Amino acid sequence: MTTRHATAGVTASGLTKRFGSTVAVDEIDLSVTGGVVGLLGPNGAGKTTVLRMLATVLAPDAGRLDVLGHDPAVASERLEIRRRLGYLPQSPDLYQSFTAFELVDYVAVLKEHADRRWRHRECLRVLELVGLGDRKHAKIRSLSGGLRQRVALAAALVGSPDLLVLDEPAGGLDPEQRLELRSLLAATATRGTVVVSTHNTAEVAALCDTVVILVDGTVRFHGSPDGLRDLAAGRVWESDQPAADGARSWATPHGAYRHLGTLPAGVSPAAATLEDGYLLAVRDPS
Repeated sequence: MTTRHATAGVTASGLTKRFGSTVAVDEIDLSVTGGVVGLLGPNGAGKTTVLRMLATVLAPDAGRLDVLGHDPAVASERLEIRRRLGYLPQSPDLYQSFTAFELVDYVAVLKEHADRRWRHRECLRVLELVGLGDRKHAKIRSLSGGLRQRVALAAALVGSPDLLVLDEPAGGLDPEQRLELRSLLAATATRGTVVVSTHNTAEVAALCDTVVILVDGTVRFHGSPDGLRDLAAGRVWESDQPAADGARSWATPHGAYRHLGTLPAGVSPAAATLEDGYLLAVRDPS
């Protein structure tokens, strides 16, 4: 077992990653310690690349990265990070012939947990956490997509990691399972840091202490959910027809149109939401 350290966060300075001529992550600075951090951004913004670097799967091309007080560029420190890290990739590749228990136990072995008795107790604990205690002997191939996602999450939770890095963890989960995931991540964040990529602003509003928005590989916003919502304060209005001068306009379910941008003269602003703030941060960097 690894002794816990006080440092349980991530600091990045000038972090950069290129794939050929494409700059996926462009000199970003980032510092998060404790709580749940929501990583938002459009497709292709660089979210998955950032998470893979935090999880030590990818090495940066430039910049400085500190994970849990260690430098992942140093082999011995990278190993220490991985002992204290839980990682759920966007599309986990699970061994189909394994049972749920065998898959989680395999991940525990990879984390160098040598005590077989402890390991098996831990596998049962995390499978129970994700609601799969009664399916522990089911083959991965026999499970639905949502249940496979929960097996992968259980594997990420082995050893109560100080840093949990999750890429779209709610994919394939039904609404009840999403609520259970939210509760689980909130509990995990009380003893460490959770960094989660998602497209769901409602999940961010309900769960996250910090929001980071990536656009074109750069950080467009880094702050609290309330701070993101406040970006749109006084810049949202509704009317009974589209607005040509709005930065963004769309029809609402009750037949009106909602607009983002510079408030027209004589129009009263509508209450801003987190989604409004996100849309403005993505479309209007000012």
